[in-house]
Parts: sequence; structure tokens; C-alpha cells
Amino acid sequence: MKKVLTLTTILIMALSCNTESQNPRFTQIALPHATLYVYNTGDAMGDASYIVEGKKGLVTIETPLFKENLSEFEQFIQELGKPVVAELADYHLGGTHDRPVVMAEGMSKFTKEGPYAAMMAGFQQGFGDAIVDLPTGAVTEVAFGDKASYAGVDFAFSHGSATDFPGAAILIDGTALLTHWAPAKAHMNNLQMGSAAAVDAELELLKAMKASGAKYFLGGHGGAADAEALEFKTAYVTKVKELLSANEDTASFAAALKAAYPGLPDEEGVDALAEALYK
Repeated sequence: MKKVLTLTTILIMALSCNTESQNPRFTQIALPHATLYVYNTGDAMGDASYIVEGKKGLVTIETPLFKENLSEFEQFIQELGKPVVAELADYHLGGTHDRPVVMAEGMSKFTKEGPYAAMMAGFQQGFGDAIVDLPTGAVTEVAFGDKASYAGVDFAFSHGSATDFPGAAILIDGTALLTHWAPAKAHMNNLQMGSAAAVDAELELLKAMKASGAKYFLGGHGGAADAEALEFKTAYVTKVKELLSANEDTASFAAALKAAYPGLPDEEGVDALAEALYK
């Protein structure tokens, strides 16, 4: 069964983030048959959104949730001067309004019920008028293992982590792979790995990411990363698995993980990670 993040945990993380140091910006990456624009929103969740520019138009991915970001995002789209031919919502709902949306199979139903629907309702309550209304447009789903073409660019859908939301790992133009979390040279948190089972699931996903042949690794959180970041994350999760076997309690595990990576960013989340892994 897929593990679902609790609403309380996500809201605590979001509301406690220091957003002053995160400046919204676009970066550009050349793909073989398209141009990828990465928009690091600087919002409370550390979300990232994407635009793929092909010869025949634009594809948006993970449209921003906050109105301020959406305005900037849509202004950039206007400046590109091409029509949006598809909007992909993989792990994150955003400001697609009543326009048609493409999702991985099963994800549309998942967003409308249970913990995901409660999470979105909590965001609306917690952030109020700062966030967009929930999307109401028709949804087209792409089956795992299938490939779709938008704006003359191929998008290949495969499974993401087995313990995450049922979104997809999407290989864009054979070069950029989108998952929920971009790999980073930092400690992981209890939203990324919320159980001991999630450690093995993460290792399986990282193995698939490397085998994909991608050069760039994108996340709904974290923006774009390279193969070096992927290698670091793989070594990090392997170390986490090793330390789980070698330590009997949360305190010793947390101390060992901190000692293994002295000075690594986001150390403040290690204790909560330990609690989640030893539940």
C-alpha cells in the first residue's frame, strides 16, 4: 500500500520554511528537441514548475499553486509567444483552472479523495486567498509504460516511488526525468522517506532513474539537478539503509547519520527522519 504524507506534517513543513532566501527565478536547459524552462517558485513548499518549449508549442508541468507565482509563470508563457498545447499535473495540482490536464493513470482519482483531498483543503485553509482555486478541467490519463507526444516532444511515463503518491516518473525528450523530489546534496526529510519500507522504495527509484539515461533530474520540489546529485543521493540512501540495520533506536541512528555527513545541509530534519524510519 502506498504511504501517504499526513496533512499536519506537510503543513508544518510548509509554514516553517524560510522563504526569504528563496528568490523566484527561471533557468533554461537545452534538450535535444526542445527547451526546458525551470521555475523555482520560492514558495513555502519549495515547489518547482516547468515549461517545455517545442517547435509546435508549449507544455506546462506542475503549474504553480500560489497566485503570485502563477502570475509570474503565465507572464513568462506570454513572452514565449507560443500556445500551450498540454498541461501536465504529475504530483502537484496547481493553477490550471478549467483547462484540460494530463495526469498519470490513477492520479486524478487519488487527488479527489482521502488524504490528498484533505491536504489540499488544508492548504486552502492555511494559506487562504494566496493560493489558486483547485483545478476543474477535464483530465486525460496516460498509462504507466506509455509514451505521449506534445508540442513535438516525447514524454514517457513510468512508475515513481512505490511509497509515494501514485504519480509518474516522466522522461522528457529522453533527457530530463521528472519525479516528485529532485536529488540534492542535503539530508532527506521524513516527507521524502516516511518509513523503513520507503528506503528500499527510494533505492529502487534511484536505480531506475540512473538506468533511464537522463542527463537532468527534475523534481516537483527542488528544481533541476545533475547526475552528480543523483549519485550523492544514491550513496546517501544506501548509507541510511546501512545505519538502520546497525542501530537499534532513533537516537543512535540520528547521531550516526549526522556523523556520516558532517555539515550537510538540512541536518535539523534528521531527528524527525529517524522517528519516521523507526515507527
